[in-house]
Amino acid sequence: MKILVTGGAGFLGQALCRGLLAQGHTVVSTQRRRSASLEAMGVEQRLGDLADAAHVTRALEGVDAVFHNAAKAGHWGSEQSYVDANVTGTTNVLAACRAHGITRLVYTSTTSVAHNGRVPCEGGNEVNTPYAPAFKAPYPRTKQVAEKAVLAANGSPVAGGAALATVALRPRLIWGPGDTNLLPRLVERARAGRLRFIAGGHNRMDTSYVDNAADAHLKAFAALSPGSACAGKAYFISNGEPQPVREIVNGLLVAAGEPRVEASVPFAVAYAAGALCEALWSTLPLESEPPMTRFVAEQLATPHWYDLSAAKRDFGYVPQVSVAEGLQRLARWWQERPDGG
Repeated sequence: MKILVTGGAGFLGQALCRGLLAQGHTVVSTQRRRSASLEAMGVEQRLGDLADAAHVTRALEGVDAVFHNAAKAGHWGSEQSYVDANVTGTTNVLAACRAHGITRLVYTSTTSVAHNGRVPCEGGNEVNTPYAPAFKAPYPRTKQVAEKAVLAANGSPVAGGAALATVALRPRLIWGPGDTNLLPRLVERARAGRLRFIAGGHNRMDTSYVDNAADAHLKAFAALSPGSACAGKAYFISNGEPQPVREIVNGLLVAAGEPRVEASVPFAVAYAAGALCEALWSTLPLESEPPMTRFVAEQLATPHWYDLSAAKRDFGYVPQVSVAEGLQRLARWWQERPDGG
């Protein structure tokens, strides 16, 4: 099959491209800038902005299925920038699927669509963990809107008389070799003495090793068809090994050859700092991301781990790489990368 991956040049996007190529598919990616990594893989690149409906229509021409992975992530930015990337982009992808008769779409969502402030989620599943009613950041708000649109599109007619089958996956905190965002930021802050846990960092959270997250997408795709068990549904995805935040962070730091961090601040202090940063960054305004926001403070201080039974039942997802093995792989990659050592 010829399969398009939106955001194929990103961290998870590249893992999806590698997995699809290994299965014998022809892979196309659409993103804003050309990627040397994708070029080396032999992935066709169709450059453009997903908020541009005409570009999306061209990008999806001639493909059989779509992995809609692209998004504007992060915890700071204008509401409109998130709407353009996450809502308008998704609307355009769905419209192009219908226009081109594409019948399968796998959407990369996020656990943040169900993040409800300081309400803990401990072993929650897709039934007893509803959508959050309100948000303090545009990322989860726009991702929730997009996920709802994707699931609502399941079963809708496409050109040629067939129907579109959709599924949404919600991976939690993806990490592993190839990460150019999370781990470098942790290392930078730790070296500068600016890394602190919130309320001790004892709350447990799920994470997702990148190859496991990609494998979940591939398994969901293999099981997806009109009327299948996973069609029109969303699924939590993780390693299924919840750990205290302090152990997650220190595990990543040790893999990068850095010492463990022990410093902590109370939640009230972090939350107040987040509110102050939001006010300053909105007023001045500053172009960089603030070091703390209320949304980030809540995320880092609240238990979040999930029951993966539905993903196992409906499309056979079982994490293949443990956290321990993933950290070993990450340590090797960190040392062997061109600017490592």
